[in-house]
Amino acid sequence: MGCEEEVLRIKKKLDKMTSSDSDQTQALDLLKVLQGLPINFQVLSKTRIGMTVNALRKASSDEEVISTAKQLIKNWKKFVPDKKEDEDKDGKEEKKKEKEDKEKKSTSNGNSSSSSSGNSKPASFPGTPPATTDSLRLKCREMISNALKVGELPEDAIASPEFLAEQIEAAIYQEFGNTDAAYKNRLRSRVYNLKDSKNPQLRENVLRGAIPPQKMAVMTSDEMASNEMKALREKFTKEAIDDHQLAVAQGTKTDLLKCGKCGQRNCTYNQMQTRSSDEPMTTFVLCNHCGNRWKFC
Repeated sequence: MGCEEEVLRIKKKLDKMTSSDSDQTQALDLLKVLQGLPINFQVLSKTRIGMTVNALRKASSDEEVISTAKQLIKNWKKFVPDKKEDEDKDGKEEKKKEKEDKEKKSTSNGNSSSSSSGNSKPASFPGTPPATTDSLRLKCREMISNALKVGELPEDAIASPEFLAEQIEAAIYQEFGNTDAAYKNRLRSRVYNLKDSKNPQLRENVLRGAIPPQKMAVMTSDEMASNEMKALREKFTKEAIDDHQLAVAQGTKTDLLKCGKCGQRNCTYNQMQTRSSDEPMTTFVLCNHCGNRWKFC
């Protein structure tokens, strides 16, 4: 009979002796047999004889049985791997992995494209803002957090959307000192721009730390706008300036053109080449009666 089978046979007998009122007359003999067997860690793991011997030690009142059981358990403990050593090893591996992850994030941030604010470096900001029980402020924090959660979160996000939302709301509240209309308008503009599907870069820059929460709290609509929107606004502004300059400059008066607003034929027009040279000139018209301006090619 092999060692493992013998240990299982003895274990079965000892299991019946682990209660205080059971017959333990053969317990000592069985323990001595165990002492003579070549038990190793594999046998201990499969048979779990150690648990049975320990239970017998607790249930027995025989000093010799208790002493023999203790000695067996002490000898078997030498086969069991040191738990502390395993924990230390796991801890070192975990710390090493965390260090590698941080280095990867740092490299990713260093190579990321510049943000709309011109700063691509992760921002540092203070710790958790003071907690609040104000239901309105809590609702505002929830709205900002939900706006930051639109779309997929970047892997290199510096903090959770909830934490960043607390930072942004706290900075806005600190500026106004209350939750009046100005505070609400500021919050609404943050939420609107962060949720804008045409401007995902703004949301990503906040999550990655390129735009600190304190700066996000005070940015203007122009600063938060996407590059596409900024270019469009610049175009509209330039056209408006050009129209105004042409309209107020001395032009040619005519009664051939009729104002679509007031119906008068008291107009002044100017012409300018705004496109390529092979295209017709653009005519800018000013109604001298009501001030209405328009253009046509």
